[in-house]
Amino acid sequence: MRRSGAFRALLTGAAVAAVSTALVAFAGGGANAAAPKHSQAGKPMPAHVVAPYFEAWTGESPAALAAASGNKYLTLAFLQTDAPGSCTAYWNGDTTQPIAKATFGKDIATIQARGGNVIPSFGGYSADTTGTELADSCTSVDAIAQVYESLVRTYGVSRIDLDIEADSINNTAGVDRRNKAIAKVQRWAHRNGRSVQFSYTLPSFTTGLAASGVALLQNAVDNGAKVDVVNIMTFDYWDGLTHDMAADTKTAAAGLHDQLAALYPSKSDKKLWSMIGVTEMPGIDDYGPEETFTTADAVTVENWAVDKGINTLSFWALQRDNGGCVGTAGAGACSGIAQDTWYFSHTFQPFAHGIRVH
Repeated sequence: MRRSGAFRALLTGAAVAAVSTALVAFAGGGANAAAPKHSQAGKPMPAHVVAPYFEAWTGESPAALAAASGNKYLTLAFLQTDAPGSCTAYWNGDTTQPIAKATFGKDIATIQARGGNVIPSFGGYSADTTGTELADSCTSVDAIAQVYESLVRTYGVSRIDLDIEADSINNTAGVDRRNKAIAKVQRWAHRNGRSVQFSYTLPSFTTGLAASGVALLQNAVDNGAKVDVVNIMTFDYWDGLTHDMAADTKTAAAGLHDQLAALYPSKSDKKLWSMIGVTEMPGIDDYGPEETFTTADAVTVENWAVDKGINTLSFWALQRDNGGCVGTAGAGACSGIAQDTWYFSHTFQPFAHGIRVH
């Protein structure tokens, strides 16, 4: 999730950088054709998953890049409405790309047939700052829930990601509608024997969530909405400091763990860690060289993730997993550091099997 712009707004009023320039939304849906027996369509997500973000607006094939990079799971970004006030979501906010088999359906089915799946992601910085994030745009909880449900019916996905930051994380009405819609979808899924998880992707300090992120999760608790994964963006801190990005990932996640413990006091330490996801930005992030996630950092984070038993390991974005633009900060199609193509994919993938890398 590339962040466009220099700052992301947090409830504390502190200025920190923002995520992804391009975002998108969903719309209508259709019934699923019968999937092959070995397909992951409709099946629960694994307990530990590597799911890098895929920039869905580039025109590339997610199935082709998943195969080339060796990734079984991808997070497809983003879905959003085409204009504020709409309750119809489209991929990339593009009205020619509705939630339909004709849009990414073949790619998703191919990934599922290989034993993987995709995680559609709503929001992102652009949608979150233009009133086109679905729950900000649409004032009907029922309509929001119907969009989420149509995504599950159309593609056979079993997790939906919600990238909420900037203006959206402070929009209390939108936060409340979104969480009410999540709870409604979860009741629908239970009645219909479907597996549907929800993850929240949220901005983070090096010490954990800002007050805005905690308030969003508290609202989910209050609305009876189960949050399966809290995925923190451990990059673009924009604090003027030089960062050890791997060390800061650990402290950010530890801070989140303690925040989750206060929100879910009945959960064990192991269960709390199993709710946590981490998204890195390989190479030089949008801030600049002071925030560089190195190849060595990737090894450190993968080993730490295995040891802690977190849920999701991800990065922004798959198209950046190459060394084609050494020295460039925040590039959309390369990491800005010297690396082998797919280095970060290959380094993170053992996490899914509980294997440490060296």
